[in-house]
Amino acid sequence: MEERLQKLLSRCGIASRRQAEAMIAAGRVRVNGQVAALGASADLERDEILLDGKPLAAPPEHIYLMLHKPRGYVTTLSDEKGRRNVSELVADCGCRVYPVGRLDMDSEGLLLMTNDGALAHRLMHPSGGVTKRYRVTVTGYRADAKRQLQTPIEIDGRWTSPAQVREIWQRGEKTGLEFLLHDGRNRQIRRLCEAAGLTVTRLIRVQEGPLLLGELPPGKWRLLTPTELNALERELRQPFSNSQAVKSSCKISSKKL
Repeated sequence: MEERLQKLLSRCGIASRRQAEAMIAAGRVRVNGQVAALGASADLERDEILLDGKPLAAPPEHIYLMLHKPRGYVTTLSDEKGRRNVSELVADCGCRVYPVGRLDMDSEGLLLMTNDGALAHRLMHPSGGVTKRYRVTVTGYRADAKRQLQTPIEIDGRWTSPAQVREIWQRGEKTGLEFLLHDGRNRQIRRLCEAAGLTVTRLIRVQEGPLLLGELPPGKWRLLTPTELNALERELRQPFSNSQAVKSSCKISSKKL
């Protein structure tokens, strides 16, 4: 079956779709002896597809895992500043996986990682719309700040959906808030808090769609269970196939930080 080349490269675990587009634009991809153009399609079973002169391998078995991202790690796998990235924490998972979405360096919590480019695209697309739940500790909270926190803001030229916010605890100068976001744009919660005059001291994502972080320790990862994958399929209305997670037990990695 023919697919757009950037989608095919992503499905084969080579790179994200955006990175694949850059590879195609740079003339690194050939189909049946011809330099491929952006927007071109090919069939992996029928066509000869070369990347940097080497045949494209068949797509790897899909893997879906949950990482408890700790502070101090970036979700950009190629960082010009040389900072630690989340790929170091999942290096023992058996194949190369990519983060779905992002958490900034100072944020913690649930990060889905996979080599299934179609799933990653579906979850990150604005129409994907899975709800994400965050627990946020702030200072400077006032009763009238809630309205400001729920007011849409403009990020990268688009307005966010209204956040749902509730106060869950208060201890001295610190207040615990729960945020529900339907889009989860770049640093959205931190920008909302800044606009409301609040200082964020901790931000942790505890849920994405039907997936719960639970008791997974910081810096550890585990495969998604068949039950979780089924729930995610229902949420996204998209089936996953060829999944290692379905065949594997839900085992927390023993990798040390």
